[in-house]
Amino acid sequence: MYKLLLVDDEEDVREGLLREIEWSGCGYEVIGTAENGREALEAVDKLRPDVVVTDIQMPFLNGLQLSEGIRDQFPTIKIIILTGYDEFEYAQKAVKLHIDEYVLKPFSSQELIDVLLKVKTSMDEEQAQRENVHVLQEHYRSSLPVLKEVFLASLFTRKVNRKEIDEKSRIYDLPLCGSQFMLSVISLDIPCSLLSNRKEEEPSLQPFIQQSPQRDAGVPQHALSLKDTGDSRLQLFAVYNIAEEIVHKHELGFVMIHNEEVVLISCDESPDMEPIRQRTLLVLEEIRQSVERYLRFSVTAGAGTVIHTLEEAPYAYNAAIAALDYRVILGSNRVICIDDVEMRMVEKLCFDHWKEEALIRCLKVGTAEELRGMLDSLFQGLMEAHISVKDFQIYVMEMLIALMKVARDAGQAADTAVGDELASFERIREFRHMEEAKQWVLQLCTRLMHHIAADRQTSYKKLVQEATSFVEANYENSDLSITMVCGHLHISAGYFSSIFKKETKMTFINYLLQLRMEKAKQYLRSSDWKTFEIAEQVGYSDPNYFSYSFKKYAGLSPKEYRSRADEG
Repeated sequence: MYKLLLVDDEEDVREGLLREIEWSGCGYEVIGTAENGREALEAVDKLRPDVVVTDIQMPFLNGLQLSEGIRDQFPTIKIIILTGYDEFEYAQKAVKLHIDEYVLKPFSSQELIDVLLKVKTSMDEEQAQRENVHVLQEHYRSSLPVLKEVFLASLFTRKVNRKEIDEKSRIYDLPLCGSQFMLSVISLDIPCSLLSNRKEEEPSLQPFIQQSPQRDAGVPQHALSLKDTGDSRLQLFAVYNIAEEIVHKHELGFVMIHNEEVVLISCDESPDMEPIRQRTLLVLEEIRQSVERYLRFSVTAGAGTVIHTLEEAPYAYNAAIAALDYRVILGSNRVICIDDVEMRMVEKLCFDHWKEEALIRCLKVGTAEELRGMLDSLFQGLMEAHISVKDFQIYVMEMLIALMKVARDAGQAADTAVGDELASFERIREFRHMEEAKQWVLQLCTRLMHHIAADRQTSYKKLVQEATSFVEANYENSDLSITMVCGHLHISAGYFSSIFKKETKMTFINYLLQLRMEKAKQYLRSSDWKTFEIAEQVGYSDPNYFSYSFKKYAGLSPKEYRSRADEG
């Protein structure tokens, strides 16, 4: 059953369609209605329908403007336009916005039903194609030639010189050209242990040849639900197929599977960093939404920093892995960009030292138990190597230098708390055995980890405070939006939305609405301004939409609210 949102400014039209169409028989569940474009866009953000049926002529935001907003934020949603204007200009706009279907007014119930069934068939076919286990298995056998895969993996697992990159790119016909690159990692948000534990032979499909409970009877039975098969290899490969299709559509680069994850290598000729960053984040979000919609499970994507030569690919790959690790803090089923959560420089760390990088990553996003395990592993390696006392002291000193970098970057409080002790290299000579050294390092790391966590929480609060201060100063601007706020803060909208909701327990849209409505209440109680003047003062260019929003928020029209305030 597909979820559908019905949008029309005429109440009798909405009620008539709800009454006359047997929605469930067409394979749909009407999860909500809206009477104007702005209300519909908010409903889409909240309800996430599969299909939106909307009138073309509506107040505040017309059907095409609504469609444009949906396409920008939710590219996988199907859109059906109801219109009485069969004009060339409209047709051009509809084609540009990739409108799926439109119905010309006046229309009969059967005409709309025919269009609904056509869209449902299209969605069934798309989903069947995404979930067809047999097709995926065949594609899996014939895709990713071994030599090409090994070479691509070598780009970010070791340093490859420019000559080798150029030579192998030519041999394997890989478009590894551009003035800037990004590496991103897409990880399943489901247990991946089966990926490494599976036997080499192909699994039997017989237990899974059954119809998915989430699909309709019209879908072929061989189009299995990947979520139900439990085969993580096919789930990962299905994500790869979706990513490859979307990346190819946007001509962004190419994708591959590496270490049970999908890796995206973005290439761009532009000398400016921002275009490739913006394009990559948009593509990753489209991939995330497509996986959630078609495959019925979720993925998290970590986006690394921009580099200008693939010789720096190991750094970019580790930056993407570090971003992915932040899902422990920010949550899964999202796109996390390393530039949003950390201020990183290529020269900041020596990324050839994988143990150093792993320890630092553990300090930033790991748990106390993971930290103890990490140090046990690091010191166990020392004991097994039977190194000299001098080499042992150098090894511990290198660990302390890495910790000093982390303390410095974590802020003054952390640097002050552990900096002096970290700088006491003389202490290294006093250790009588490795266990004593390990416990001392563990205490330092634990204190440093606590300071990092506290500073991160403080940073979140400061970020939200800066955002609310900016909104307080600009709420009367009718163009104020989350995009404007994020531009002021120099962060991405996805990262900001997550932090803002976590700290305030409400979305940014609801916060802005509440602020404007409470300000409007103050003006209604304390001034004799007319409604349109108050609307302008609180950021509404359309007084009718202000009155509509105010009544929806307060339960009274502005006039009724003022009258009651005067009576009280």
